[in-house]
Amino acid sequence: MPTEKLIVIGGDAAGMSAASQAKRRRPDMEIVVFERGPHTSFSA
Repeated sequence: MPTEKLIVIGGDAAGMSAASQAKRRRPDMEIVVFERGPHTSFSA
């Protein structure tokens, strides 16, 4: 069970980059991304 959770608002390049960096630093962290549009960025 993850000890920490991160919620990212916005699935654009900045949001996905933040989520990616957090996951690299803390692999056990649970990350949830909210995006209102139909697409997220895969450039992170």
